[in-house]
Amino acid sequence: MNIIVIISDTFRYDNLFDRAAAMPVRTPHLDRFSERCVSLSRLYTGSFPTIPHRTDFTTGRVGWPWYPWQDRRLSSENHLPSILREAGYVSQLLGDCPHLVRAAFFEGFDGAHTLPGQEGNTYFIGMNYPIEPAMADEKTRNIGNHFQGRNLIDLHTWINRRWYREVDRFAPRTAELAVEWLEENDQHSPFFLWVDFFDPHEPWDPPEYMVRKYDPDYDGPPMLHPNYGKASDYTEAELRNLRAHYCAEAELVDRWVGRILTKIDDLDLWRNSIVVFMSDHGFSLGEHNRTGKSNISKNDDRYWPLYPEIVHIPFLVAAPGLEGGRTVSQLLRPADIAPTLLELAGVDVETPEPMHGRSFAPLLRGESEDSLHEYVVSATFTRLEDGELPPNRVTPMLYTERWAYAPVGSYGERQLFDLAVDPLTETNLAEDHLDVADDLHDAFIEELRDLDAPDEAIEVWKR
Repeated sequence: MNIIVIISDTFRYDNLFDRAAAMPVRTPHLDRFSERCVSLSRLYTGSFPTIPHRTDFTTGRVGWPWYPWQDRRLSSENHLPSILREAGYVSQLLGDCPHLVRAAFFEGFDGAHTLPGQEGNTYFIGMNYPIEPAMADEKTRNIGNHFQGRNLIDLHTWINRRWYREVDRFAPRTAELAVEWLEENDQHSPFFLWVDFFDPHEPWDPPEYMVRKYDPDYDGPPMLHPNYGKASDYTEAELRNLRAHYCAEAELVDRWVGRILTKIDDLDLWRNSIVVFMSDHGFSLGEHNRTGKSNISKNDDRYWPLYPEIVHIPFLVAAPGLEGGRTVSQLLRPADIAPTLLELAGVDVETPEPMHGRSFAPLLRGESEDSLHEYVVSATFTRLEDGELPPNRVTPMLYTERWAYAPVGSYGERQLFDLAVDPLTETNLAEDHLDVADDLHDAFIEELRDLDAPDEAIEVWKR
């Protein structure tokens, strides 16, 4: 059984489901794909963000209590392409995520290639051309540690200054790489193809004609990259234009993922392939007065809990024997994905390290309705500094089917939300339901103990 995994970075859950976003995204190709898929309605990011998520996925292990964003080889001996090689698979990694090379994700794949130039990656400089400011510094992420102290959006537009057409952009070029690979490998089985779209991660650079569909009346400077701080730093018109650029970029991804899905159809690969579309995390586009996924603004002194717009992520899977159009509503986490794919593919090999994840293949096949988890946790690696939680950090959220709980909310207070009536997590009920908050805090600490987390990880969150 072939395995095709398509990851789209920063692709929000409500781009596809529960269209509660302030500006819904047009996704006709993924909507059509969902009709042949089983979808997950309660998958939450585990280790956050980009590389920690992919490490959880490929290793089947929950990493955030032990290690930060780092070289994958330092995190676990497990790596999905290496595991599949033991079962006779050939494997290929394709994409444009700029972090995969440095984090050693290429190792273990038989073939690997990423397109350069994303997110300020200065793979080819052109000093004959001035680096022009693309946005005002106060409106964008500006941490001054990039080439010549420039911000990311200035570098991104300078590096990619030769773009004139839609097909010049990263999503089309990544999709065409995948299509070419499928055409040259469809007669070999089994294979594992991992296609990694960095879009709709910022900077947002879709064709202007796509942006205008979402924001036709805007006449100010284009909002191409958020500030990773307060949404109130933008005017209402600027915030709408920021959303429009994100939505257009997400629609562009949908369009070109559709190109891959069409090729899978052309080559009749549905008959012997597992096909997955998923994201690693979402993004705040004004919710909770935030624009970004973490706080790196000099003007924002808040902690940033991992609210649903950040960590509630889409997952669609089609495979022979799965009934399309179904939804699995049990709580799941990314570490569960690798053991699930191995079971669906009929691969039974010993992994170098035990996986924390549990296969949800019986849920996908409709053979069981039993929950695998009472709760799941979204978090990032955190340690105390001088006995205190450092300011402005991302803080964890624990999710049950009904509740979302943050041990440290925006201003250090505990936060509790009833997802049944407040899916956007806007009303803090912690003081009204102290018993629930206490029970969920105990569950959060118990999760760390169940994972055999080090004492210094537990110490951060003890009350």
